[in-house]
Amino acid sequence: MFRKPYRLGENFLRHIGQTSPSPLGIEIQRAEGVFLYTPEGKRYVDLVSGVSVSNVGHSNPEVIAAVCEQASKHMHLMVYGEIVQQPQVDHATLLASQLPGNLDVIYYVNSGSEANEAAIKLAKRKSGRREIISCVNCYHGSTQGALSLMSSEKFKNSFRPLLPDIRHIRFNSFEDLELITERTAAFIIEPVQGEGGVQIPVEGYLEAVRERCDKTGTILIFDEIQTGFGRCGKLFAAQRWNVVPDIITLAKALGGGMPLGAFAASKELMDLWQSNPVLGHITTFGGHPVSCAAALASLKILLRENWVDDAERKGALYRELLQGHPAVKEIRQIGLLLAVDLGSSKSAEMILPLLIENGVMSDWFLFNENSFRIAPPLSISEEEILYSAGLIAGALDRL
Repeated sequence: MFRKPYRLGENFLRHIGQTSPSPLGIEIQRAEGVFLYTPEGKRYVDLVSGVSVSNVGHSNPEVIAAVCEQASKHMHLMVYGEIVQQPQVDHATLLASQLPGNLDVIYYVNSGSEANEAAIKLAKRKSGRREIISCVNCYHGSTQGALSLMSSEKFKNSFRPLLPDIRHIRFNSFEDLELITERTAAFIIEPVQGEGGVQIPVEGYLEAVRERCDKTGTILIFDEIQTGFGRCGKLFAAQRWNVVPDIITLAKALGGGMPLGAFAASKELMDLWQSNPVLGHITTFGGHPVSCAAALASLKILLRENWVDDAERKGALYRELLQGHPAVKEIRQIGLLLAVDLGSSKSAEMILPLLIENGVMSDWFLFNENSFRIAPPLSISEEEILYSAGLIAGALDRL
């Protein structure tokens, strides 16, 4: 019987659910440090990090060793929360010691969307209120509850009805904070807006957010899914402004490259899951032991190396190298998270394939059509920054 030859690219398009009509479609066979390699040996500098996932670099040997060691002991055992598992406990203990304030109880889930879904539930359970406020151009995930928080009608309209009682306010607007009232269960905010194109809080804004939430009895949720674990020059972006939320949601870099999400709160808040009703939030695979082992290894690396402390200098170096280019209108930068604004959506659309041709993997932002992203692994060296900035400049020259 004649069989067609196996073609990976064709089967990718045929059997893998697609998220757009034009995926990159580049086959990556291996990755190491800040580089991605095709089967033919073409090398790309990774300036996306899986959208701020690979903070400790690709194929970090300590993370790989932790994964292999835990997999040889056991993988999934039981639904979350029933059995004592050392990778979970060890990681939660270390993570709690690094989180600000009384955010010392960790609940593990599988993703950032799930973490935000649970945080919203917990805020409603605590407050007895229903209104949730988020920001214009926020991104908190694409499950139905998290999608409801999004301001973009383009992304939401096909999936209605969504959660009721959602209100949006402008990021960095002190005036709009008055819309947070005694009927607001939670205000969920990214300390730095990621998909909005690296929008950084102005002086005093997050402090004012905390003050307003305290005044109205509103639960303050910081979504640090993209900004956490050193991306913004501190282990958590909240630490740059010394503002402590009531709940912090985490994912992406949390798992060291393995899928993992979590949210942290005080014991008083987290204990609410135990009654009215019992099992107020449950998950099967949340806190998978192999993912937690990878997370523990990754966190230890970040605490040992100087990559977090050096992220601001490295990001500033990118800004210094690129901001004088005539095609660049503005660079918004905090730590190793940068938006290079080209002033038009046409230029931003044109630059990505040019970057790919030059061996640079970049990406756009969901809600900022004029900019492209620079967010490499925190382990990137100065030599690699200079090299990749040169490739970017070469692509900009061709606009």
